[in-house]
Amino acid sequence: MRIYSQIPARRTRQVVADLLALAVIAVSVWFALLIHDVIMRLAAPGRAAQSAGDQLAGGLNDAGNAAARVPLVGDTLKRPLLSAAGAGNGLASAGESVQHTVSHLAFLVAFVLIAVPVLLVLLVWLPPRIHWIRGTVNARRLLDAPGGADLFALRALTGPLRNLATVEIPPGGLADAWRRGDASVIDDLSRIGLKQVGLRP
Repeated sequence: MRIYSQIPARRTRQVVADLLALAVIAVSVWFALLIHDVIMRLAAPGRAAQSAGDQLAGGLNDAGNAAARVPLVGDTLKRPLLSAAGAGNGLASAGESVQHTVSHLAFLVAFVLIAVPVLLVLLVWLPPRIHWIRGTVNARRLLDAPGGADLFALRALTGPLRNLATVEIPPGGLADAWRRGDASVIDDLSRIGLKQVGLRP
């Protein structure tokens, strides 16, 4: 017969560890996004250069096409204007390249700022958490087995004495009551044994 619930007890230190892990990840993501936005501001000159280059190239192309219609010297006037338009296109390409470089840098920095703390958190926090989960799963299996309550009562008897301070001592003592199968004592001791392994009554 199942005497106790199998809901894992949220020990204070485990809750603190979980919250701390989540806080570190959240702060890392927030800080990474902040740095990403700061770095992306460096792309502003590139956008300005691209816009200026496009406008310059467009204006010079229009001027070159207009100059080409001038009789006799149209071709002569058109060539330097189109050449200057090519320089404007080069300026626009350089501005676009700056934006691409800044965007790539911002992504890499943000990725590192998120990945490194998250990896460290997982390396420090995850193994103990997995160990604790396995322990509670094993404890649940033992609790459901025949004599599970007796087993956890015995664990309480052999554990730290301070944990037994809340248990009322019957005539003959706790050990004698356990050996006799006193249901009330076994119930009280089992509760203590369950708490020791992270399960609550």
